[in-house]
Amino acid sequence: MNPGISRGRHQLVVLLLLAVFAREANANAQGRGGQAPAPATAQAAAPKDLTGYWVSVVTEDWRWRMVVPIKGDFAGVPLNAEGRKVATAWDPANDKPGDDQCKPYGAASLMRVPGRLHITWADANTLRIDTDSGTQTRLLHFGGSPPPAGAPQWQGYSDASWDGTLKGRGAQAQKAGEDPRGYLKVLTTHMRPGYLRRNGIPYGPDATLEEYLDRFAEPNGDIWLVATLVVTDPQYLNQPYVTHAQFKKVPDASGWDPTPCRMNEAR
Repeated sequence: MNPGISRGRHQLVVLLLLAVFAREANANAQGRGGQAPAPATAQAAAPKDLTGYWVSVVTEDWRWRMVVPIKGDFAGVPLNAEGRKVATAWDPANDKPGDDQCKPYGAASLMRVPGRLHITWADANTLRIDTDSGTQTRLLHFGGSPPPAGAPQWQGYSDASWDGTLKGRGAQAQKAGEDPRGYLKVLTTHMRPGYLRRNGIPYGPDATLEEYLDRFAEPNGDIWLVATLVVTDPQYLNQPYVTHAQFKKVPDASGWDPTPCRMNEAR
């Protein structure tokens, strides 16, 4: 046999095999029917169901959350010199009726205001949180799109993603028969300046809020939503302000009580 012909046939076979492998790989990548598989939406990919009605359970900082703190009580908040100056000079008379009453209901402090949440999917990639306290609405956007142009809003712009397992939660979730994966991570920017507490402790226009939300069930059947909140503010804080908020799931809208923003009334 001619060695040149033999080499030519061998090269042809190799090329044909490579073409077959490439075609199969392309078919697998596109899925059945020649269509590329659609990316999963945030709702479809959700490892846990956060929807429903939730009521806050105040287990920490009762004196600052359930009643209006006195002026100058900023214990526990890592204010820098400028923040202490502003908080000390706060005058409730300057918070006029109307929009000023919503200063303690901005995203940086809203989850700590006692009340109820109603969580739903606004669309397949946007989780919506409504609160009866202050009648506020937060929209958590999945997909990493940038904040829209325009003036900052009380609830800012929230970028959300499903993340891994919170430290220490894996064994607890598995014991309860739940998937330990998939806490919700939220980064909120573009916030209008407001108050961390209703006694005038400020956060500024460059503040950011980072949140970690996890849902788990107790052996007795109670379902909880636990939020870890981290506020960073270069203007008024000398370090991140870390707090927590806990919510217990309730079966329906009983007790749902929408109220307007109000500065100086206990919830």
